[in-house]
Amino acid sequence: MHKLALRILFEDNHLIIINKMPGELVQADKTGDATLADTVQDYLRVTYGKQGNIFLGIPHRIDRPTSGIVVYAKTEKALVRMNALFRNQEDVQKTYWAVVDRLPAGDEGLVVHYLTRDTVKNKSVATSHERKNSQEARMTYHVAAASKSFYLLEVGLLTGRHHQIRAQLAAMGSHIKGDLKYGAQRSNEDGGIHLHARSISFLHPVKKQRLTVIAPPPRDTVWDYLSSVASREGEPSWSLTDS
Repeated sequence: MHKLALRILFEDNHLIIINKMPGELVQADKTGDATLADTVQDYLRVTYGKQGNIFLGIPHRIDRPTSGIVVYAKTEKALVRMNALFRNQEDVQKTYWAVVDRLPAGDEGLVVHYLTRDTVKNKSVATSHERKNSQEARMTYHVAAASKSFYLLEVGLLTGRHHQIRAQLAAMGSHIKGDLKYGAQRSNEDGGIHLHARSISFLHPVKKQRLTVIAPPPRDTVWDYLSSVASREGEPSWSLTDS
C-alpha cells in the first residue's frame, strides 16, 4: 500500500482529496521542499501504473502550517470547473477547526474585518475599518468544545483571504495554538499550528451531485480530546448526495 493511501479522503476519476499534515506544502514554492502534490503524483504513478508526466491540477491551497482538506484535480476538465467553483465563494462551503487560547467575545457570531496583506512579512493585518488595499473578510464561528487550557472553535469561511482565520482571530484576542506569527506564546513541536481544514462541500464538477468531505484532525493530546467532544461517532469521510 502506498504511504498516501490512508490519507485519501475521496477519490474518483476526476478528483483526489487528501488530508494534509501540518508542515506539508500543497505545491512548490521558493523553498524547493518536497510537496504534497509530488506525493500525490507518485501515488497515481504507482497505483495505476502511469508513465511520463502525470496531470495534477491545484484549484485551491491552504497554509503550510495548517492541516486538513486539500482538493486536487486529476483531469483538466475537473480543474477548469473547480477553479470556477472556488472563484465564487458561495459555491463552496468550507469549515475549519481552530484551537485557541482564549474565547472571542461571545460563544458564536459573524465576524467582519478588513485585511491588509504585508508581503514582506508574509502576514495579514485585520482591522475593523477599511484601509488602503484592504479586502473585506467574513467568517462565522461557534464554540464546539473546551478543555482546561484551550477552546475549539468551528469556523465557517465566507471569504477566502490570505491568512484570514489566523488574522481575524488574532484581532479578536484569540490566538491559534502554535501560531507564533499571530501571537501564540509557544510553538508546536512539529512547527504546525492547530488550524485544521475540517470540511468542504461543493457540487461535483462532473457528476453534478453535492460532495461533502470531512477530515479528522492530526493526532495529538489536544486534538484527540477536543475532537472527541466535538465529533460524532462513526462520521463518514465523504458523501455524494443529490442537490
